[in-house]
Amino acid sequence: MPTVVLVRHGRTSANASGMLAGWTPGVELDETGIGQARALRERLAALPLTAVVTSPLDRTVQTTRLMLGDRDVPVHLDERVGECRYGDWTGRPLKELAKDPLWRVVQAHPSSVVFPGADGESMPQMQHRAVSAIREWNDRLGPDAIYAVVSHGDIIKSVLADALGMHLDQFQRLHVDPCSVSVVQYTSMRPFVERTNDVGGDLSRLAPSPKKKSRRRTSDAVVGGRAGA
Repeated sequence: MPTVVLVRHGRTSANASGMLAGWTPGVELDETGIGQARALRERLAALPLTAVVTSPLDRTVQTTRLMLGDRDVPVHLDERVGECRYGDWTGRPLKELAKDPLWRVVQAHPSSVVFPGADGESMPQMQHRAVSAIREWNDRLGPDAIYAVVSHGDIIKSVLADALGMHLDQFQRLHVDPCSVSVVQYTSMRPFVERTNDVGGDLSRLAPSPKKKSRRRTSDAVVGGRAGA
């Protein structure tokens, strides 16, 4: 049962200024974002990470480096968990984009959205590549893996929507803040969403218990709810 720790990159100057960065190169963390990533290092210390899979963009690679510190964890770049390709929207202020008629469609019916421009992709394409990447890394790293995926807001929301069985048109109901942690455990029958948008909680309960021979969890949900840690 792989456990996937979905991490959004720390805050950037683009986030702070209200600019849609997309795949713009050279967008790095601001001072707040650097502090967020360093704080995340302490929270992740309790988890025996098998690997980290990161978007190749500067802000996610920087977040990965800061959150790992001197930990010896294999890091893999994967474009499939890279930011949505927003096409002609890339690099424009959000307040300007909010006046575009497409903005309302993105809010209400993202499953029908194709971003304008030669390199714009559809939001269903974005979700498909991201979920496919997660499923492939689950198989590659094995059922006992605990691994982090450092990615972007819309990517993480689309993965969570899939895990929740939520139509893509509802994924705007989810929040994914900078350097937040969302956790999904995958079983043979269904995913279990353990956390969403966690910006300060203790992650130690996700680590395997030394008293148990196996961390593998049944695919069944506990009727009435689990007893907790």
